[in-house]
Amino acid sequence: MSPVASGDAGKGDHNVAIETVLVWLIVGAVAGWLAGIIVKGHGFGLLGNIVVGIVGAFLAGWLLPQVGLAIGGGIVAAIINALIGAVILLVIIGLIKRA
Repeated sequence: MSPVASGDAGKGDHNVAIETVLVWLIVGAVAGWLAGIIVKGHGFGLLGNIVVGIVGAFLAGWLLPQVGLAIGGGIVAAIINALIGAVILLVIIGLIKRA
């Protein structure tokens, strides 16, 4: 009998979603913190670092393949990818603030 027919569909999905969200938060926090140190010399607090890191990850996830760069897989590669995007994001924000 299939899981759908037995009523077991989706019972383990919450653990994967929670783990995925935790990885996003950790990667975002580390990447945002490192980007804050590189660009401004300090971090933005935990929530700010997470936001900068996650937005940076999305930015790099779109931008890096456009220019032909691929970093690889794994958590370290995800942090490096998010860090690159977060640094680009902070530089763009800094340029807009100066204008």
